[in-house]
Amino acid sequence: MSAADVAAPSSEALSERLFSGFLGGMDLVSVYVGDRLGLYASLAFGDPKTAAELAAVTGIHERYAREWLEQQALAGILRVDDASAPDHERRYSLPREYHEVLLDERSLSFMAPLAQGMVACALPVHELLAAFRTGGGIPFADYGADLHEAQARFTRPMFERLLAGEWLGSVPDIRARLEADPPARVADVACGLGRSSLAIARGYPKVTVDGIDLDEASIARARGLLKGSGVEDRVTFDVRDAADPGLAGRYDLVIIFEALHDMSYPVDVLRAVHGLLTEGGSVFVGDERTADRFSLDAGDVERMLYAFSVTHCLPAGMVGEDAAGTGTVMRAETVERYAREAGFGGCEVLPIENDFYRFYRLHP
Repeated sequence: MSAADVAAPSSEALSERLFSGFLGGMDLVSVYVGDRLGLYASLAFGDPKTAAELAAVTGIHERYAREWLEQQALAGILRVDDASAPDHERRYSLPREYHEVLLDERSLSFMAPLAQGMVACALPVHELLAAFRTGGGIPFADYGADLHEAQARFTRPMFERLLAGEWLGSVPDIRARLEADPPARVADVACGLGRSSLAIARGYPKVTVDGIDLDEASIARARGLLKGSGVEDRVTFDVRDAADPGLAGRYDLVIIFEALHDMSYPVDVLRAVHGLLTEGGSVFVGDERTADRFSLDAGDVERMLYAFSVTHCLPAGMVGEDAAGTGTVMRAETVERYAREAGFGGCEVLPIENDFYRFYRLHP
């Protein structure tokens, strides 16, 4: 729903809208429960299950199992064999049509991470109220493991399917360098759980990739994902600052994906990134596809970006004295200004189509 849909003020319309929003929000909390406890996976295969059978398979309490099953059935997510059957006999299953959305972590239609992200954004809600009053920020770590895991799960299908070939591969000279000898070296700055680093290494078998991030928990998870990945000899993950002098002048390509808008000091980071490049090196940035300006008819994706900004990205970007406070809704002109202030000679918006992300190439 866009702002245009609610242009005519009405207390009744707003009341109905908020009630509908409440139902949707609570549905997502219940989806989070089903996702995190493996309930959907249990209901997706084999015979439909009673509450007792689901509890036995997943290790949860039967009474909680029955309440969750009934809620999910009313929400239209689960199928019920016989709604009139007694509570202890009623059987439930997950329709096959919903497997891709709730279970297939490699599908571009996978949406379970949105529930995880919403829960994570709400976790430090009392700290958020304090930040609103004081103008302070909320450190990334305070949002817990769900935040970085949700982001990694949401972006995983795009990294694995699109990053190496469709995104980086659409820029001829970047692709040529990644395929050439001597092997290119890539820095994945603010790599998070490292799915992007792994995707680049798999897509370009000659390159080496160094994933760096300041969040220790994220790097620990990235190292866990690296084991058994098949690219252990060409990918490293370290808790490290891009401004580390030991990294200067080492990289043919630096990527920053969906992280620049979260940084308290984006210009300082880009200045450090500039120093990472070899002669002729490139910087590739992927961040949110926002409207060119604030507009009431910008659409639901923009509305989602503002929701994440209010609850997470802006508070994360307000940590520290004189922080930039960029927020999720980072427009192209802001990226261009940051690049210019960091000493780059140019900032090009690349002609890569995606519903969620815009891509930039920064020229030294």
